[in-house]
Amino acid sequence: MSLTLESVTRVVDGVPYLTDIDLTLEPGSFNVLLGRTLAGKTSLMRLMAGLDKPNEGRVLMNGEDVTHLPIQQRNVSMVYQQFINYPSLTVYENIASPLRLARMPDSEIKRRVQETAAMLQIEPFLKRRPLELSGGQQQRTAMARALVKDASLILFDEPLVNLDYKLREELRAELRELFKERRSIAVYASTEANEALALGGVTTLLHEGRVLQSGPVNQVYRNPVNVEAAELFSEPPINLMRGTVTDTEVTFDQYAHFPLNQDLRDLPRGDYQFGIRPSHIGLVPHNDDDLELSMQVELAEISGSETFMHVRNDHFSLVLQLSGVHEYRTDTPIKVYLPTHKLFVFGLDGLLIQAPVQAQVLKG
Repeated sequence: MSLTLESVTRVVDGVPYLTDIDLTLEPGSFNVLLGRTLAGKTSLMRLMAGLDKPNEGRVLMNGEDVTHLPIQQRNVSMVYQQFINYPSLTVYENIASPLRLARMPDSEIKRRVQETAAMLQIEPFLKRRPLELSGGQQQRTAMARALVKDASLILFDEPLVNLDYKLREELRAELRELFKERRSIAVYASTEANEALALGGVTTLLHEGRVLQSGPVNQVYRNPVNVEAAELFSEPPINLMRGTVTDTEVTFDQYAHFPLNQDLRDLPRGDYQFGIRPSHIGLVPHNDDDLELSMQVELAEISGSETFMHVRNDHFSLVLQLSGVHEYRTDTPIKVYLPTHKLFVFGLDGLLIQAPVQAQVLKG
């Protein structure tokens, strides 16, 4: 089954939630909707499910117009952020509930429940009630209920956001494996770029109710169509600096300059915006073309096994994403090294002009 949205717009009380969305999801595809809070991810999923109707445009399944078909008449499952289970029912009955509504024979219900529970590693807990489970086990139960009826479209609305980091990684890996053999369409909403990279498949970038870009995850990551897409698909957001290309060099804000390398030699002379991902800037040089910059530390923010270091000088600010723990006092002078072959080049209008030849994909 394919799912197509044609020029879909949704307005609520005069406020546009979605604007002119064109999107096609292929049978058996795993799709990530990546966008910040209020970007329109949940609104788009509700339209896909049939919970809401667009003001304009159509929703098609296998070419058939289902825009006004209610969710009860669509083969759709949905998993939410919250651990939504029936507290008075056992785990077995929670998973079985959609199959009982479909009046499936008990023998088939038992087979499907046990098979799905085994896939999600909750078979030992089938006789327990949800409140007797950990958060991860509760969300596995909700996911099992969504998967058990083998729906044509399965929607995950930030399902792992309330779990700790280790559990999120665990379930994310399992979820991707579960869909390798399925023909159903999976749609997974996330605010985290690293999660989209880890899940793979097709990524659609949403910003203020519009689709910025859609395509295979590596393609979107390596070639963001504009500054907004590049900022969205980078954690922390991509660093941006104004620069000028002359016949022989690039100058950042009349402060730092470096010779034109092979990648940048064909750029027309003029002013641009240059972008560099935080993970690509280091505290020691690694490449012949590294540009040394004198900065001061504003903040060293430790997050697990990484440090997000905010640095500045009189001309611009940068954020570095560093492996390991790095502790620095505020206003400490520091040298940072920027590999010029990893620069993105954007026009002053924000559109991508050139991406690095070998952009490296982050591991999430």
